[in-house]
Amino acid sequence: MADQKQQTFMKAYQACHEPFLRYCSSLAYGKMDVQDLVQDVLVSAYHRFEKIENKDQFLHYLIRAAKNRSISIWRKQRHQTELSELQAERLSSQGVSPEVVLDIQLLYRMLDKLPTKQRDALVLFEISGFSMKEIAEIQNSNEGAVKTKISRGRQKLKHLMQDESSTPVSSLLQTLQTITL
Repeated sequence: MADQKQQTFMKAYQACHEPFLRYCSSLAYGKMDVQDLVQDVLVSAYHRFEKIENKDQFLHYLIRAAKNRSISIWRKQRHQTELSELQAERLSSQGVSPEVVLDIQLLYRMLDKLPTKQRDALVLFEISGFSMKEIAEIQNSNEGAVKTKISRGRQKLKHLMQDESSTPVSSLLQTLQTITL
């Protein structure tokens, strides 16, 4: 019975591994270890797998669980937006210039200043690569509302970073999407 559960779980997870890992990477960036977050969520999801009613929505379940788990971790720790040495090293090893590393650090600080739903929609769309339709399903919203959140979030982010960064916001978001994994 355990083998059957494990095989079914792995089959469901295999279909959403990459987008889930990308989301966790962007969610945990500068705040916690990505691998710890992924493992915590997967262990929890495995234990509750039989209780998940709609297995087709497994990715959405994992994303909500990761978000909730990260909030719990953040509450226990001091909210820290500075880059850790490990993350800065990782960026440098991928050929990212020190100026862009600082801009990325600034971007995450500014993302933290956005309203939660706008920040989540931006991270899901710009960094994690989800479609508007998928984000609408994850946020229990409609596509029009998601488009509005993303548009307003971009505008606020652009305004917040206008004088602070030498690199355009769109360029930083694109850089994050390529390196977050």
